[in-house]
Amino acid sequence: MPKSTAGPEIERLIQLLSRLPGLGPRSARRAALHLIKKREQLMAPLAAAVQTAMEKIEICRTCGNIDTQNPCTVCTDDRRDQSILVVVADVADLWALERANAINTRYHVLGGTLSPLDGVGPQDLTIDALVSRAHDPAVKEIILALNATVDGQTTAHYITDLLHNANVAVTRLAHGVPVGGELDYLDEGTLSAAIRSRAPI
Repeated sequence: MPKSTAGPEIERLIQLLSRLPGLGPRSARRAALHLIKKREQLMAPLAAAVQTAMEKIEICRTCGNIDTQNPCTVCTDDRRDQSILVVVADVADLWALERANAINTRYHVLGGTLSPLDGVGPQDLTIDALVSRAHDPAVKEIILALNATVDGQTTAHYITDLLHNANVAVTRLAHGVPVGGELDYLDEGTLSAAIRSRAPI
């Protein structure tokens, strides 16, 4: 067992930081050391921001986004196209699409994807709420922006079957060659998907 190099409070900080995505034990130690060195500029404002977040952040009752208001900023924005709903598995996917500024519409966060091996079934996701929203006369298209994984595609097929009676077009994101990608470096699955999803120039 490695020897402790700091007091229990600092070790606790490192341990908590190491639980964040993308931070292992070494990165967590570097982050903790940086925070400690920049206590006034970073640690105090960070602690205040975390405290505020704990008190004010809610899950949007309409779409499942995370915000400090309910319904969220996206759902209350009248400039967004209300005829399209983009379905994503997680809030991180919603935020990624917003960063890309590719579409100005509303969203529906499922809270994950169907995964029988992990015990995630339809009752664990917000699929019923999505079906209800899809039957709103204002909604004309549902875009399934789910990962190109087995679980993502299984979820997409399941939702498509449920929406066959709704008066909406169900589409999905195109799969294939990424912008700036070179064919020689792509896997066979990506190349096959790109060929199948080819479009006129």
